[in-house]
Amino acid sequence: MADTRKSKNDEAYVCVGMITAPHGVRGAVRVKSYTVDPDNLVGYGPLFDAKGTLKYKLSPVGHVRDQLIAKIEGVDDRDAAERLRGTKLHVPRAALPETVDEDEFYLADLVGLTAYHIDGSLFGTVRGVADFGAGDVIEVALEEVRGKVVVLPFTKEAVPEVVLSERKLVVNPPEGLLQDEEGPGNRTRRPNKSRKDSQADRDSSDAVTADAVGAETATGSGKEA
Repeated sequence: MADTRKSKNDEAYVCVGMITAPHGVRGAVRVKSYTVDPDNLVGYGPLFDAKGTLKYKLSPVGHVRDQLIAKIEGVDDRDAAERLRGTKLHVPRAALPETVDEDEFYLADLVGLTAYHIDGSLFGTVRGVADFGAGDVIEVALEEVRGKVVVLPFTKEAVPEVVLSERKLVVNPPEGLLQDEEGPGNRTRRPNKSRKDSQADRDSSDAVTADAVGAETATGSGKEA
């Protein structure tokens, strides 16, 4: 799910990475970056916790597999690094580059959009965006059933239209989805055609939990920022 939150001063913050483990004995940490190039994680300046109160200044020192190895200012030993395990790193939404094209947007910007069924009826509200390994999906809280959330693949077939200027998107749920009594978590149908047609640097939304996909973007599909 796209982790776009408000701090106590009402500024939106977007999750761009997470500290997964300490690295070595001198305070370095491994960071899962939600950017196409992991090094871009530090290009937006200091990173923050979800509330925008704690600040983390990272300096990259290397890579391991697909993760960034970084030093954090003030963290000088393994014990201190261990205490940061699982910490999600955020940037102010305003720090992200503005999109250029009208059909280009951050996946985090989908959260809160009103979803309309392809037949024109009100469907619900986008609650989050996530990637469970088979492509991006969106979670939609249904309008007609309070408390019920359905998961749709973020594909051209299931989400044929996104209109940010009108704060809405159009959905065409896979056949049988709404008859599933399990509700949230119905991910048996995999996307047939990914909306990720191209990718640029991203800064929405989290390989470990479903409430952060970093600052992915989409160009009428699913480009990443």
